[in-house]
Amino acid sequence: MNTFYIIAIILLSIAIILWCLAQYFILKRIKKISEHIKSQRTSRSKQKESNNPLKELEHQVNEWTEEREVEIEQLEKLENYRKEFLGNVSHELKTPIFNIQGYISTLLDGGLEDKTINRDYLMRGMKSVDRMIAIVEDLQTITQLEKGELEIEEEKFDVIALTKDIIDAQELKARERKISLELTNDSAQQVFAFADRFRIRQVIVNLIVNSVKYGKENGKTTLKISDAGEKIIVEVADSGIGIPKEHLPRVFERFYRVDKSRSREQGGTGLGLSIVKHILEAHGQTISVMSTEGAGSVFSFTLKKG
Repeated sequence: MNTFYIIAIILLSIAIILWCLAQYFILKRIKKISEHIKSQRTSRSKQKESNNPLKELEHQVNEWTEEREVEIEQLEKLENYRKEFLGNVSHELKTPIFNIQGYISTLLDGGLEDKTINRDYLMRGMKSVDRMIAIVEDLQTITQLEKGELEIEEEKFDVIALTKDIIDAQELKARERKISLELTNDSAQQVFAFADRFRIRQVIVNLIVNSVKYGKENGKTTLKISDAGEKIIVEVADSGIGIPKEHLPRVFERFYRVDKSRSREQGGTGLGLSIVKHILEAHGQTISVMSTEGAGSVFSFTLKKG
């Protein structure tokens, strides 16, 4: 009996020792796993050391899982954006390409010898080529702005003088649409800004062209320049068709069109407002839009005072 007790005690002692060793190695392994997870994390706040490795590991795994879920969600958004972007580019380029194909086919089938259509079809084909070039150039501009490769050459210039010059250049197109262009300001003869004159001209031209394109006959586009302390506020308001509320958050996206069929009929690349936004962001400035469907829209942006 004594021998039995001795053996039992020895076995129990061995079991306890093995259990302790197992616990030791398990906890050691857990700590290693925890440290490995910590080393893989690139952006997380420091956490207090825990006396319980299992709890710490659980916490690390949960955070790691959450981060992976966020990363997966971001990748899915990027993939959807990529697909949408490629689809939009393909769609925008498809129309002028098919037009060119049709004109060339007609000319090759005998139209080239027909003086009543040959020059007309060549001119139409050239317009489609110009549209393709405009799309590619606009895409290149946006890409350079996003990458910071397009240099912003800031200088002091008179915004009122620039705006008057733009209105003079766009007045003929506005008259064709029976839309009047007006400039108002806070009684100042000159308002100086410090920005890239060429790029700000591009911004104002895009906004005026849009307001005329979607304006109503006998309507009006008004440009207002205001001195707002350290900044200048430029507003382009029209009495056009307006933008439905649900579309407002997306008007500055590439190729986004509120009325797709009407927009393509009137030309344009669908990139104008996106370029406007990127140019102003490159200046560290902002642009906003307010609109009432059927009543018109107001685009306003800020500039650094010169």
